[in-house]
Amino acid sequence: MVVLWLPDGTRGKGPPSGSDRHLFTRSDGSDFLRNGIFIAAYANDRRHNASNDVRKARAENRTERKGSAVQLPAAIRPNLTPADSESASRFLLRAVQLRKVYRSGDAELIVLDGLNLEVALGEIVAIVGPSGAGKSTLLHLLAALDTPTSGTVYFAGKSHDALSDAELADFRNRRVGFVWQRHHLLLDFTAAENVAMPLFVRGVPPGEAQRATRHWLDEVGLAARAHHRAGELSGGEQQRVAIARALGGGPALLLADEPTGDLDEQNAAAVFELMQRLHQAHRLTSILATHNLGLAQRADRILVLEHGILQPPRGAARLETQKGESLG
Repeated sequence: MVVLWLPDGTRGKGPPSGSDRHLFTRSDGSDFLRNGIFIAAYANDRRHNASNDVRKARAENRTERKGSAVQLPAAIRPNLTPADSESASRFLLRAVQLRKVYRSGDAELIVLDGLNLEVALGEIVAIVGPSGAGKSTLLHLLAALDTPTSGTVYFAGKSHDALSDAELADFRNRRVGFVWQRHHLLLDFTAAENVAMPLFVRGVPPGEAQRATRHWLDEVGLAARAHHRAGELSGGEQQRVAIARALGGGPALLLADEPTGDLDEQNAAAVFELMQRLHQAHRLTSILATHNLGLAQRADRILVLEHGILQPPRGAARLETQKGESLG
């Protein structure tokens, strides 16, 4: 059984079909979808989970399957307004004195310890560090998927702390796109349906969601695979669908957590090149966490996460000797 959590904390059965849906989870609480961002695939049984919007889009696709590039609907073009750009001034994203501490009884695990970060508009920043250094934790805090123990994150000059729950939900759905190491696609749904699902959660009409989906699948080179189920795609193709899903809502900020970690060298390079191209073409601001120093060196800037803080690499020689290798 699937349980739908609404913003007021009540529950109802069935899949999300409108913008008022806040949290989607199984009854055991194991997998969930929050504010249009997939944390994990929530179902493999389409009998319970194919929404009315998905079915409507399928019906429209039966009469129009050309998959050509289209004008992106105005409702889901990039969500960085002139006011945002003015408020952001030089930096779109800032983190100030972030601490994240996990406690178990009397024990403390300090993951982030007074971390500071400034990311300029249009910049692509690579964050490297060994496994367990806190890269995923940092990205979760920047995306407002988690809250720091102390410290503040600012987006376009506005603190996350100043946002209401509804405004944070809107931020996660509209302003930020997230790409995970594991694609977390719904394997029993088509590539197009996976890309469209966060738009349905937002309440975008099926026709507009379909046009946006066609646009983004064409952007990632998968227009011809739009109506194949995700489980029928290769690993590289699945990650391309995940990128299209992350960008489908028109975010200003793209966060990628080890997006090439599950891919072979050739596919990893191709996916990274695709992300670079989309970053430039759509004037994104991007933060990439990776073990791969060879790929990281292609970013505008590299920061190393060690001992709970970010710092520049200690000399070009340190990176050069490890180029193409993995940390951790």
